[in-house]
Amino acid sequence: MKETCAFASTVLIAVATGYQARAADMPVIRPVKAPMVAAIYDWSGLYVGGHAGYGGGSFGPGTNPLPQQGIFLPHSITGLIGGYQAGYNLQLSNKWVLGVEADISFTSPLDRPKLVPAPFNTTFDYLGTARGRIGYAFGTWLPYVTGGAAWGRTRVDLNDADGEVIGNKSRVHLGWVAGAGLEFAMGGNWSGKVEYNYIDLGARTYGLGDVLLPDVAVDPKIHTVKLGLNYRLWDTPPWVSGAAVKPLELPESTNWNVHGQTTLITQGYPSFHSPYQGVNSLPGAGRTRETWTVGAFLGWRLWEGGEFYFNPELAQGFGIGGTLGLAGFSNGEAQKGGAEYPKFRAQRYFFRQTFGLGGEQEDVADAANQLPGKRDIDRVTVTVGRFAVGDYFDGNSYAKDPRVDFMNWAMWASAAYDFPADLPGFTRGAVVELNRKDWAIRAGYFQVPSQPNSDVLTFKTGGAVVEFEERHAIFSQPGKLRVGVFANRGNTGNYREALAIGAENPGLDINDIMVGDRKERTKYGFYVNAEQQVANDIGIFARASWNDGQSEILSFTDIDRSVSGGVSIKGSYWGRPNDTFALGGAINGLSSAHRDFLAAGGKGLLIGDGQLNYDNERILETYYAVALNKAFTFTADYQLITNPAYNADRGPVSIFSGRLHGEF
Repeated sequence: MKETCAFASTVLIAVATGYQARAADMPVIRPVKAPMVAAIYDWSGLYVGGHAGYGGGSFGPGTNPLPQQGIFLPHSITGLIGGYQAGYNLQLSNKWVLGVEADISFTSPLDRPKLVPAPFNTTFDYLGTARGRIGYAFGTWLPYVTGGAAWGRTRVDLNDADGEVIGNKSRVHLGWVAGAGLEFAMGGNWSGKVEYNYIDLGARTYGLGDVLLPDVAVDPKIHTVKLGLNYRLWDTPPWVSGAAVKPLELPESTNWNVHGQTTLITQGYPSFHSPYQGVNSLPGAGRTRETWTVGAFLGWRLWEGGEFYFNPELAQGFGIGGTLGLAGFSNGEAQKGGAEYPKFRAQRYFFRQTFGLGGEQEDVADAANQLPGKRDIDRVTVTVGRFAVGDYFDGNSYAKDPRVDFMNWAMWASAAYDFPADLPGFTRGAVVELNRKDWAIRAGYFQVPSQPNSDVLTFKTGGAVVEFEERHAIFSQPGKLRVGVFANRGNTGNYREALAIGAENPGLDINDIMVGDRKERTKYGFYVNAEQQVANDIGIFARASWNDGQSEILSFTDIDRSVSGGVSIKGSYWGRPNDTFALGGAINGLSSAHRDFLAAGGKGLLIGDGQLNYDNERILETYYAVALNKAFTFTADYQLITNPAYNADRGPVSIFSGRLHGEF
């Protein structure tokens, strides 16, 4: 290379000094441009991904299908579906693409208001396919056809006269699938796709084992439409060296992002003192259960300041004791489970518009439900859609997320705030926030459940909250103070009125009286939430909350008064900067009307031992979180709960937990 440059320099000097006179007589030689080579995108490689969609079809006549939630679409035998896929593509030199793909899909939860009572009902546990794909590459677009084998697991639930499930049977079906789709490169290693499948799983016969119920043939035929995202693990197979064509690398975009998480929590406790127990009691005999969630966080920038987010999630498993028996329940993910196989929900879908007010700006990092860029510190933000109230209110740096810090409900939330939510903890509504450098004020209005512990949300009544947040520094250490007031209006019963009716009619069940007494009532209260860094990587926090305690809890848990607090320490002090040790405690209480109702045999959302020797529920929780790598953390957690469900006759109970959390 050096010799070439020296030769070129000599030639240039000679031309400039010795041959000027002849230059005019020489023909003009113009530079020849190199021929343009079209950029080629190569679809070859191994990929993994996820999908969400909608399905419908039939199990055959007389099968009484369960209606699964379709959200904005009609309920069907599958409702919304979601799952995972993995595959491999090989692009040939003539642009044809050959591939194989396997996927598994799970259905959404039961749309209970659409359920027609029947002696038995049929549903899916899962659907799977293994398919070949043949497509033709038009650069970054790949239309294809697909087909192969399919399988699935159906279940028949047997019901009693009241419609309660008393047993079930399952069968695995084998069949075939055919369909077509379109995949398109999005940027980086990401591609998106839309795909249609027709699935015929073949008939299986269920012998229901009841002389009054004939055998039933379940013959599933399903149509599905899926939207998916794939991530290519390598551009070319690692066993191929010196490939003639290197795939085109598309730039990443800051106008969309993809993040994901998975959390597995296993909890158990040994036997504890339990002289009696009711339907809603934590069983005295030891138990071990687990929950598992997998979710994606997808964001799109629509225009300046306008963003849309979608968070699909799969959840399975059960809280210990069926997520009953503790007011401060021990697993913050348990409310999302309740199923042996994963169930799919579109947990969040919301639009956010930010109006900058000018002045100083701040950087916004790339994160889940947050697109990277800059924004004005002084701003107004409007959010509309489906989300969790805790996404915007009652935040705390040290005790907020049961996936990464404290797990107990009374530790990561102001527990006496009966925030509007459906069963998994989400609602629909709107939030408006005014943010300044040293303070912020935000307000929200949300749907509430149609009745206590319902999965059906309604705007016939609603819930509102206003929060003021102040930011400060003490000895140069940052801190925040949040104060919120709330009011919910819902279809609830009144404790004192139910007790009065029961006193006049001793033969009536107090819980039936409460249901019959339900009408629109208001519950109100407040919370105070503080956090303070006291040294680098050491922080303390405290919460206090209260509600009027006169009517039933609608959404969260059976707590009318609560205080909590603790300390969180990062592992930088012992050479593990990404580890965390934390210790905290909470004390929960009830109004006098609420405790009298429980003592009379009443049941709340989570508790009710049939009788009550009242005392405050006391919770101690400590955990150590070990950072395994950049993506995964394992947490060992211990909780000691004294007077579980406010009952001094029962407990204490020691709960041991292991949590594996991963995110990208």
